[in-house]
Amino acid sequence: MNVKSKIILGIISGGFILTMTACQKDFLDRFPQTSITPEVFFNTEEDLSLYINGMLSMNDRWTYVGDQSSDNAATTAAVTLKTMMTSKTEPTSETAGGDWSWGRLRTINYFLENYQRANLAADVKNHYAGLARYYRAIFYHGMVKQYSDVPWYSKTLTPSDEALRDGQSPRTLVVDSIMADLDFAAKNVKEQVALGTPGRDAVLLMQAKIALHEGTYRLYHGELNLDKTAKNYFDIVEKATSQIIATNKYSIYSTGKPNEDYAALFESQDLSQNKEVILLNAFDQNKNRGQALNGYVFGDYEQSPSRDLIQTYLMKDGSRYTDIPNYDKKLYVQEFENRDPRLMQTLVYPQWLRQPDKSNYVQKLNKNFSGYHQLKGYVNSSDQIIMNGVDFPVHRYAEVLLMYAEAKAELGTLTQADLDKSINLLRRRVGMPDLKMDVANANPDPKLAADYPNVKGAFRGVIFEIRRERRVEFAFENSRFDDLMRWNVGKLLERIPEGMYFPGVGNYDMTGDGVADIKLIPEGQTIPTDREKNSLGVPLVYYTIGNFGGNAGVYLKNGVNGGTMVTDVNVRRFVEPMYYYRPVPAKQIILNPNLKQVFGWK
Repeated sequence: MNVKSKIILGIISGGFILTMTACQKDFLDRFPQTSITPEVFFNTEEDLSLYINGMLSMNDRWTYVGDQSSDNAATTAAVTLKTMMTSKTEPTSETAGGDWSWGRLRTINYFLENYQRANLAADVKNHYAGLARYYRAIFYHGMVKQYSDVPWYSKTLTPSDEALRDGQSPRTLVVDSIMADLDFAAKNVKEQVALGTPGRDAVLLMQAKIALHEGTYRLYHGELNLDKTAKNYFDIVEKATSQIIATNKYSIYSTGKPNEDYAALFESQDLSQNKEVILLNAFDQNKNRGQALNGYVFGDYEQSPSRDLIQTYLMKDGSRYTDIPNYDKKLYVQEFENRDPRLMQTLVYPQWLRQPDKSNYVQKLNKNFSGYHQLKGYVNSSDQIIMNGVDFPVHRYAEVLLMYAEAKAELGTLTQADLDKSINLLRRRVGMPDLKMDVANANPDPKLAADYPNVKGAFRGVIFEIRRERRVEFAFENSRFDDLMRWNVGKLLERIPEGMYFPGVGNYDMTGDGVADIKLIPEGQTIPTDREKNSLGVPLVYYTIGNFGGNAGVYLKNGVNGGTMVTDVNVRRFVEPMYYYRPVPAKQIILNPNLKQVFGWK
């Protein structure tokens, strides 16, 4: 590593750990701890590139465990929102504060104050400035999602700067500044960039993503009183996604294998040539860059898929699963019959073979878990090189198409042609029938209507179906929580995630071959040493069943009388609008009394 590389790492790492403390000299004002001054460092394109690449921050495979805060999964982890909803005492700014950390912003602003020193062509400098402003927009979007109103700092500050004593800037000002940063970035960041770094199309995607979040947030959150301005952001989404579509560079990955192509996006050793991937986070154990999450995603540690998610998937013929009589009483094997193929490429299914085993995997049942296992993000191999070398698609073209359709639907301008060039491309990948707008609007899904009661108007039915597609297409890709927040349906999180259904004691087939694999017996009975064998001569796996909190191995809603598997019983209370936001940490208000709590936080 050369001298400048070491210097830049010092600058970046120093910025990352910077947080506000009682000693304000450490807040947004620390000069990089190096002997190189800005006048000496910011001279060449290599200098600018080193600095910007040092700020590179992308989602990785840990994204696959990011749905724990949503209704897609049950979790035994101390997730912040779950803890807040189940707490017997009212959360406060001392117990529920968010990530009030500004070090990354200081790193970004420091670059923007100094990059012009380089003796380079304007387009070269603007490319790097565009990337810095792209990172600043992402940083501030994260802050707005947590706090709504936050201080806007466009420069590095010294201890004497009065701006350090300012209160929050209005959300409208901050978001306008975010969009200005993204607009500059979209016009100046180059299209062709090094693999694994954001180029123009990644910027446009992020512009659309942030605009869609803001537009729907303003539309559905009455406490902001900004609904009349929502359309402006949907227009931005339509424009940005249309630009990406018009490049004709991207397509939905499909080789004509509807039962494999979707899953291939999440288990590939090399996505560099995949035309669906707009931004890639590449892994290769042979290059000392690996990441394996099998023990976390599989469903017997911290998280497990919820039954509500499974019930969202359509039938293979496009009809609604929840329209089937007694759909909520179907057993595990039945739940996977004739469903949208994405279900079996996202969750472990009957007759799935786990490497290196030679026989079909039998679901393991654990108390506090749903019984379902997550397949997306799991690498079905025992080879460490393979397990650690799976690439992660940070941004994929599917999201562009979903955002395009949602924005057009919210604008009231969506057409069947729009659906055919967006959502229906996703459906065709897995052999599902096209979404028909007139059919969806004429017969809105009653289950989704109950979940999203604030959706109104003539496009109500198709908006429900677009939301279904988002949930299904991006299950376990850490998008569901943000969707629930922006759609103002946090109350859905009051529902405790449920698991598999069993009608009571008895023998059950878990692999779909018609032969029993497990045996449920009442709590209190002793599992025999000489276990009953099925017709294949294989001993059954025994579990005791009972009510939550007892000594049973599996908790069912009605104990020995059956029901869905119970993951938790603590009552959840989502306080609106308060829990859509986080309080400013109490110590920050002590340091700066001009900061104010909003939306009921104390």
